[in-house]
Amino acid sequence: MSKTEAPEERSGLDAAGAQLSTAPREDAPNLPSLGVIGWFRWFWRQLTSMRVALLLLLLLSLGAIPGSLIPQNGVDELKVQDFMDRHTTLGPIYDKLQLFDVYSSVWFSAIYILLFVSLIGCIVPRTWQFVGQLRGRPPGAPKKLTRLPAYTAWRTEAEPEQVHEAALALLRQRRFRAHTAGGAGGAGSVAAEKGYLREAGNLMFHIALIVMLIAFAAGQLFKSEGGKLITEGDGFSNTLSQYDDFKSGSLFDTGELAPFSFTLDDFEGTYEKSGPNRGTPRTYRANVTYSEGVDGPEKKKSIEVNKPLEIDGSKVYLIGHGYAPTVTVRDSKGDVVYRNSVPLLPIDQNGTATGAIKVLDGYKDKSGKKEQLGFNAFFVPTFAGEGKGQMFSQFPAPDFPVLALSAYHGSLGVDSGVPQNVYQLDTRKMTKFKDSEGELFKQRLLPGETMKLPGGAGSITFEKDLKEWATFQISQEPGSMWALGGAVAAIVGLAGSLFIQRRRVWVRAVRGADGVTFVEMAGLGRSESAKLPEELAGLAARLHDEAPSAPEPNDATEAETVSGSDPDAVPAEGAEK
Repeated sequence: MSKTEAPEERSGLDAAGAQLSTAPREDAPNLPSLGVIGWFRWFWRQLTSMRVALLLLLLLSLGAIPGSLIPQNGVDELKVQDFMDRHTTLGPIYDKLQLFDVYSSVWFSAIYILLFVSLIGCIVPRTWQFVGQLRGRPPGAPKKLTRLPAYTAWRTEAEPEQVHEAALALLRQRRFRAHTAGGAGGAGSVAAEKGYLREAGNLMFHIALIVMLIAFAAGQLFKSEGGKLITEGDGFSNTLSQYDDFKSGSLFDTGELAPFSFTLDDFEGTYEKSGPNRGTPRTYRANVTYSEGVDGPEKKKSIEVNKPLEIDGSKVYLIGHGYAPTVTVRDSKGDVVYRNSVPLLPIDQNGTATGAIKVLDGYKDKSGKKEQLGFNAFFVPTFAGEGKGQMFSQFPAPDFPVLALSAYHGSLGVDSGVPQNVYQLDTRKMTKFKDSEGELFKQRLLPGETMKLPGGAGSITFEKDLKEWATFQISQEPGSMWALGGAVAAIVGLAGSLFIQRRRVWVRAVRGADGVTFVEMAGLGRSESAKLPEELAGLAARLHDEAPSAPEPNDATEAETVSGSDPDAVPAEGAEK
């Protein structure tokens, strides 16, 4: 406060700029006299303050970093176990800190709940205060309008009442909330306010954060997600036993799985054949036939990456693709004991794949003894050719498919009760078939070729019917649309709170001693902005058309008029003088 500024003048200016924000007032606590209730109120006030909410939001973001960098039990338990095996010191520490279960950990949940409470406690009082401001009216003009950041003035022969009426109509036309009010010193004025959407956007942003938090929690508690590999011609029914892997939220009921089924008719994949993007997919889609409910009508649909099949709240995503060579196994008598299309897992971008072929039942050796057969398989859709480097595919399309096999016989160990990987062969209880040099018997096959096992033990044929497979992820995420809506609302609200300026405008017209009306216009914003003087200048120009400037007085009259007017009245740049 300057030395020459009267306290009552300063208080009028403070009242003019009051309540331009809905931020709750924070009074300094009287610490020596605080009791239990006082400390509780102080803690609640700190928790519901904006700075604590931002701090908790930052902590939540930082807490999510380990969930992205460290393997999570909820995503892949095998990777977690592998991490534990490779890091014998860090593994137990991470486990005690719940870093393998970040999103369900005690510390992450505590931050999450505190942020939720903080946002609720911050929004409720601000909402009521904002509603009160909407129901109220802008305050009257302060006594010294010249002290406001945007100001202009002129003299007119129009009556003060005419100026006020014209100003009121103009401001309402410009979507200001305007009314005629009394001002400091008893002088009448027009008070107007605009930019309420700034505070509405601020509240929308915080409410949207709450919606996102609720949606995220609901999604984690009620979600389900499973994977399924399907070969061309095979199908899937949405029951728990049909999944290759399945995980769900703690409150999900498997009885809530949407009833539907689909069959993979065929997979279409075309690839760039030349240039720097050689091998990049150009067409990558799975054509399926699906039906909703138990006996719904069959419908056709193409599933592509980021274009899932949506059925009754579930989404079916296409996430992978590979090849399933068809093989036929015969025993020593030539009888077919096994015929199937065996999916092999790709190990590179060009479709090179490995896996295992397991013949569990039906095979007997030459003496009639029951045995099991196993073959390690290595498949390339496009073989480079004999003597042209290692056996890795040169292109993802099946232009020159080759299947390499190595053979074993004995027990596959599937009856031991220990789960096995269907894509790996356990040879601990198996015996190698040996070639003439005593080495493991193996051979490369083209489509239609047959590998005969040593000693007339049978054969395996690589059939020309090469099939493809696709992997699908079936997900139910009940809170995803709410989270998306909350994110959009948060962006809109944040944009409104950043780019909309809340401001007030006052117009005061007072008759001078010479009978000429002295008009003053001033504006005040929540924060400094170059647009406020420009807006005031535009309003002044329009109002000046309704109340034009009076002719300039002679020297004597001018001296008399100025003596009765505001000595601080200095026209703003760009406004009418």
